[in-house]
Amino acid sequence: MMSDQGVIWPKDDFSRVPYRVFADQSVFDREQERIFNGPVWCYLGLEAEIAKPGDFKTTFVGNTSVVVNRAKDGSLHAFENRCAHRGATIVREPFGNSADHTCIYHHWCYSQQGDLLGVPFQRGLDGKGGMPKSFNKKEHGLRRLKVASYRGVVFGSFHADVPPLEVYLGKAMLDILDTLFQKPVEVIGYMRQRMPSNWKLYWENAIDCYHAGLLHQFGTTFGLFRATQDGGSILGEQSGLSFCYSIFGSDDANVASGYEGIEAFNADMKLNDPSILEYVDEDGDGRGLIIMAIFPSVVFQRISNTLATRQIRPKRPGEFELYWTCFGYADEDPALRALRIKQNNLIGPAGLVSMEDGESGVLIQRAIERRRDAHSVIEMGGTGPIVDQDHLITEVSVRGFWQQYCDVMGYEPRRGDAA
Repeated sequence: MMSDQGVIWPKDDFSRVPYRVFADQSVFDREQERIFNGPVWCYLGLEAEIAKPGDFKTTFVGNTSVVVNRAKDGSLHAFENRCAHRGATIVREPFGNSADHTCIYHHWCYSQQGDLLGVPFQRGLDGKGGMPKSFNKKEHGLRRLKVASYRGVVFGSFHADVPPLEVYLGKAMLDILDTLFQKPVEVIGYMRQRMPSNWKLYWENAIDCYHAGLLHQFGTTFGLFRATQDGGSILGEQSGLSFCYSIFGSDDANVASGYEGIEAFNADMKLNDPSILEYVDEDGDGRGLIIMAIFPSVVFQRISNTLATRQIRPKRPGEFELYWTCFGYADEDPALRALRIKQNNLIGPAGLVSMEDGESGVLIQRAIERRRDAHSVIEMGGTGPIVDQDHLITEVSVRGFWQQYCDVMGYEPRRGDAA
């Protein structure tokens, strides 16, 4: 069966992904309409970033610029960052505090909720010019998003019929948010990078347990994550939501035999300063790694003692921005805070672990540009039901992402086998 825009989905078990979805402008445009303006919740930020009345930040939902605002009464609001008059960007600062927002072009002024407050010369001057008498400011506010917050994590949706946030997230993902945001947080810092690859290639990478113990020699060698560790991959009630985890130090007795002949593990590699590898088990569960992805826009991480969100901001078929927000707990002791800051060198554009993730997407994007009729093969962990896995050598959660992607995009995969 062929979907529109010539996209052929070869198998209905989602073990084959057509390369066309990573390269075609028509697919990208459909994603903006069906996904980022569809019945999903997109990550907007942390309440800690807009803690005081009047605080605001600018962000993106898909490739649409959005303002997130805390109003005078403490309520949260979000609206499209596009003037209702002639379409100019209104708020150009990444963060700030303001009683209202004024477009620099013609000075149309909007409230913290996105209502149009004032239009210069609306009634003209000396009886000349001005807007028609029928002009009603109430009809020209900014396009608003529904906004909901859980544990201080703020999500928004342009869709009128999006399910309640907690229903959308489901119990398994809520449990992880309860863990990562168990106490009030404060932002440590930000990192961002532009990557010349499709946003979905990064998404695949983030939820792919299989690659992590192979691509990242630093993490594999020094025990941050290994395929030999105890762990698993947990699917949400919606298959595009998932998390993987591993138990720190659980493979100390069998790592050498498990990685025999595999160069990703190098027992001869040493660090002059091994303090970056210190691990504080903050919850007592031994989970030294948690990576959770909430379709379609955010990854939450705990790698050792780093805590961060990674927001995915698509720009065009072959480019996206990854925006990292690193945080810690507001009441943590200075020694733990110092360790978090030091371990943040593991992540980000030049991170000792994360650096390879960006490059992997670029390698794929370059190779598939002229082979849009071909497809990937995603079978590690089997091609059966898309369900929880109690091990780390699996790509089942990747198939889960594509299952929800097709559902939201309206693509109907073929039944039966494909090469």
